[in-house]
Amino acid sequence: MHVEKRKVGKRTKYYLAHTLRIQKKFKKLRVYLGLSENEANKKRPEAERILKERIAAYKTISDPFRNVITPSELGEIKTLVAKGEVKIRHLSEDDWRIFTESFVYNTNAIEGSSVTPGEVKDILEKEQWPKEREKWEISETYGLSDAVSYIRKTKEHISLQLIKDLHRIVFKNSKSFAGAFRKRGQEVAVVNSLGEVMHRGAPSATVVKLLKDLVAWYDKSRNKYPAIVLAIVVHNQFETIHPFADGNGRVGRLLLNNILLMHNKPPVNIELRNRKEYYAALREYQNTGNIRPTIELILREYRSFRKMLKR
Repeated sequence: MHVEKRKVGKRTKYYLAHTLRIQKKFKKLRVYLGLSENEANKKRPEAERILKERIAAYKTISDPFRNVITPSELGEIKTLVAKGEVKIRHLSEDDWRIFTESFVYNTNAIEGSSVTPGEVKDILEKEQWPKEREKWEISETYGLSDAVSYIRKTKEHISLQLIKDLHRIVFKNSKSFAGAFRKRGQEVAVVNSLGEVMHRGAPSATVVKLLKDLVAWYDKSRNKYPAIVLAIVVHNQFETIHPFADGNGRVGRLLLNNILLMHNKPPVNIELRNRKEYYAALREYQNTGNIRPTIELILREYRSFRKMLKR
């Protein structure tokens, strides 16, 4: 890192700068420090923190192939899958109704929706709208249900267009940017209830390139790894990139199921009660590339779903 001075008319602007090499190209990152050396010195500690976060984002996110699995790791994962008894099954229409209502409730609730399981059922089966709920909550209940129907019918594997289509279907009546990736300069972060930044999405300028790399990884790997491995790597990497201004969690969980269904595997529902474990598994992936915690969570969710269908 170094202080960079740039002449703008009669004034001198100070920046803290760092140059990265990313996939054989060079990228300069800058944080503005002020209009004087004294101001720059005062702001430098905070600027260094910000710049380090940006550098880390490029280094950890710009390589979507960091999850190449060794033969021994793949053997361990196959053993986990076998123990989880994840088998192909053809769900009845009633099974799909149960799954859809549970998935809609849980995946929206994880993101803060206050619609209850009973209200989801009334909205989808009877078109009864609870008066105390916001219109966007009702809209996203319908939108997520429509998106589940879409991934049931589509023959399309993951692509940039599919990603945008799923976002548009879920949020077409609640968000002005439905179906549109973040614009350049539009950065996002996941913040916990204490206001602490848990994760920063990929720099906006890299979003499309990273998604293209992820799609290419999937196309190259889809006959190489078990479906659950493919689905989890795509889901976790998608959440790491965070390509939309909002709605990434819901689209990511739809992509998880799209891949499972495309490989003739049953869908999976991540329950609200497991939200902390789900986020912890994502952070483990984002910090180390380890997908095993997510696999163990998904296998447990499979078992829970099978029990629910048997009631």
